[in-house]
This record gives sequence, C-alpha cells and structure tokens, in this order.
Amino acid sequence: MNNELRDALELLGKERNIPKEALLKAIEDSLLTACKNHFGKADNCIVNIDRDTYEYSIIQRKTVVENVTDPVTEISLPDAMSYDRNAALGDVIDISIDSQKFGRIATQNAKGVIVQKIREEERNSLYRDFFEHEHDIMSGVVQRFFGKNISINLGKADAILSENEQIKTEVLKPNQRIKVYVLEVKNNPRGPRISVSRTHPDLVKKLFEQEAGEVRDGIVEIKAIAREAGSRTKMAVLSHDENVDPVGACVGVNGTRVNSVVDELGGEKIDIINWDDNPAYLIENALSPAKVIVVVADEDMREAEVIVPDNQLSLAIGKEGQNARLAAKLTGFKIDIKSETQAQELGLFDEFGITAPTYDEEGNIIYPEAEEDEYDEYESYEDEAGQGYEDYESIEVEADEAADVPSEDEAYAEEGEPSDETDG
Repeated sequence: MNNELRDALELLGKERNIPKEALLKAIEDSLLTACKNHFGKADNCIVNIDRDTYEYSIIQRKTVVENVTDPVTEISLPDAMSYDRNAALGDVIDISIDSQKFGRIATQNAKGVIVQKIREEERNSLYRDFFEHEHDIMSGVVQRFFGKNISINLGKADAILSENEQIKTEVLKPNQRIKVYVLEVKNNPRGPRISVSRTHPDLVKKLFEQEAGEVRDGIVEIKAIAREAGSRTKMAVLSHDENVDPVGACVGVNGTRVNSVVDELGGEKIDIINWDDNPAYLIENALSPAKVIVVVADEDMREAEVIVPDNQLSLAIGKEGQNARLAAKLTGFKIDIKSETQAQELGLFDEFGITAPTYDEEGNIIYPEAEEDEYDEYESYEDEAGQGYEDYESIEVEADEAADVPSEDEAYAEEGEPSDETDG
C-alpha cells in the first residue's frame, strides 16, 4: 500500500474540503498529461489507481506489426515477444511504463495539472457549499465598501450586498456582524459569486424560523409577508395546531422572539396578524390597528371595498399610505378605503344591503340586531358578490376587541377573533 500517497490525499482533502475521488482523478489526469508530453500523445495510455491500496500503474497499449511506422502505438514482433512469448502479428499488448523516467518538463506539466485540478475542485466545493444555502440566511461580517456596494465575508467566501438590496435607513460599519438572505449563488472561474439581500421579505421569514421553534417545525406557517424594508413589515400567520396561537408563538414571552428579529433588522416595525382563507377576514386583519366597519371583497376581480369609522380613516391609510399599501401587498387585493361619512354620501351601505352602525356615548360602534328579512336581503347579494350573511358577520369588528389593538406607532399589532356577541 502506498501509505504516503494515502496520507497526503486524506490531509489535502480535509484541508481543502475536496473529495478523495476528485484528487485521485486529478492525479490520473496529470499522469496522462505527462505521458503526452513524454511520448507526444497519450491516446493509447491508461492510468489506473487502486482506490484501496493507492498503488498506481501506467499502461501503454501497442499493436504488434511487421514494420513499425509509429513507435508510440506500434511494436515489432520480436520486441513484443520479449513482453509476451505468445505474441503474434495483430495482437495488442500492454506495456508497463515507469513514470520516473519522464523528463523534467513532463513532470512539471503533470504537477501543474494537479495544482489546477485542486484549485478547480476547491472552487466547485465552495460553490456546492454555498449553493446549499441559496434562499436561506447566513451570518456574515461587513468587510469593505466599494462604490455603493458592500462586501460581506461569509467565512470561506465574500458576498456582494448591492445598493438595491441594502436597507436605506441602515448604516453598516466595517466588522459589524449581520444576517443576510442569500439571493443567488453563481459559479465562475474565480470562485462562487454570491448575491445577498437585507431587504428581501424572506429574510424576515427565515429569522422567525430561527427564533420560533413552532415556525421551524411547520406547526405555525407564515402564509404571506409584505415588507417595506427599514420601516414596517406585515406578516400573516396560520397555526396547524388548534392548541397553538400563531401570533403568540411568533411574538414570544414578553415579545422576546419578535424583539430579536426587530433588533436584527435595526428597529423595523413588525405587525403579526392571523391568516384567514376568507378574504374579508384577512383584509380586516391586515388593516389593523385600524377598526373596520365592513369589508366587501370581490375574489374574481381581487378588489375590496372597506368602510371604516371617520376617526379611523387616517389610521387605516397610514402615514403616506403605508398601512393600506402593505395590506394590499399582503392580501393581494386592491383595497379602496372609505370613511363612514363618505360611504353614506355614496350610498354604499344601501348598495351592500347593510345597516349603518350607531355609536354609544364613548364613541364605540353599536351593531343593531338584523331582522330575518334583512338576512334575506343580504343573501340575495350572494349571486353578485359571492358572499352570504355569514361573510357579513365575519367582517364586523367588535368595539371592545378593537380597543385592545395597539396604536399605529407601536411596533406590533395583533387582531383578535370576533366575539360571539356579534350577530348582525
């Protein structure tokens, strides 16, 4: 057994993270190159390395001919019989080649082939390692700035954080450790080219997977994310276990989980809401912390009419329209928000067959009990909008539960389920 070769290959493989088979193939190719340099061609040369003993051999196959015209591929009968007494004209015999007789140039070329193959395998190994992390998050260190782009060291390779993928309000400093989302990994002659992002919505998703075991295990599913990086994110979650509160699982005890994500994102506000397959429920939740009177959604047109109390209009729209814009991105619906006064002026309550709410002394909404014929009137709307009275119930918000919702200036908003007292 060639112990020296075995030990050298095992050590090199561990240091450079190169498979043993790739190193053995590199040696075989280098010996073939040496044969080509020594003999002028290597078409009839075969290199074999035993994978168990690491012993190698070089065989040159020659055809037995009467008159030799090419000594590299042909051999005379008398010479062939010195290798094989039973050799005859037309036979092909194998001749063992001693690699130690190769010249200095052939040896140097063979060495160059090995070095080149090792470098190629190093690049391929790096590419494979980082390709496994594509569409995942990695931890890196800010290295240097070139132009408006930033180089992020990920350990064995550097990634590029382009200007478009940077959070506009975030100021990164050299040697600062951050987490990035790996957008793409490309292989090229100089090593893997890795593009990363700090603005991608999936960065938020992956951070919650790290912080919340329920999300990581699939018990709580993040159904949708709408993000304006550096400012605000809305995230809709769904629990596949009735005993697990999806919002609570993401927030954590005393907000520990969500606070860790917020800190990593530089103080970006995160609203976590309950997902619902009913688009009216979903839109209502997405517009939190604003209270909603009614939502009428057209699933075919992906449009929704929303009516809110007069004092909730600015909150529903949000600063510079951010709350409504994120709600639209999250739900996939074009949302038209009207105040109660505007809705009455446009006759929307009559159009939808809904009784306008009244208010108590404290300004809370009081929903009147609907008569049976009123139910029928709303059900008759089902042919046009695809919604029955149950949907009408689902989109009403009790004043008591809405009062528990934090203000827009707070970092998080949670929406509770409608109370059983709602009946019309």
